[in-house]
Amino acid sequence: MAQATADLPIGKVSGVTETAPQPIQRVSIVVSHGSLEGVYPGLIMANGARMEGIEVSLFFTFFGMDAIISKRMDHLKVATVGNPGMHMPTLLGALPGMSAFATSMMKKEMEKIDIPPVGEFLTMIHDAGGEVYACRASVDMFHLKREDFCAEVDGIISVGQFYEKAAGGQIIFT
Repeated sequence: MAQATADLPIGKVSGVTETAPQPIQRVSIVVSHGSLEGVYPGLIMANGARMEGIEVSLFFTFFGMDAIISKRMDHLKVATVGNPGMHMPTLLGALPGMSAFATSMMKKEMEKIDIPPVGEFLTMIHDAGGEVYACRASVDMFHLKREDFCAEVDGIISVGQFYEKAAGGQIIFT
């Protein structure tokens, strides 16, 4: 099984410190966007980390929390307006039905390559030992309660608590 690596000093050559690969042992992923293309990178990276034996925690904040809110997680859409990755004029992305069409197309393509729906993906990551957290400030700002979230959410934590959990690992912001 391949391991992701970070560099550690191992010696000097001509005054330059050489480094040897050191396995990454922990990664914390911040998910802040609530669109399909904003949520899936974090889920894919978290799943990949667990498959490599890397400890992982997902921290959902702002609109990224839509992925862990029970009533919203299965209704995420592709953002077609103002999304340069869509390679279409903004005006075209604003047409009625364009977001639904793009979402349908993206879900079909993901299904072809066996990428699970958001809820199933969260269950897989959580069952594999990944931790899932909601941001306390965002929860308070949006007037949410614990019962609004899916069962995979391990807790509602502050940014300070997130940093404590992330200590010694890599932090990725998607």
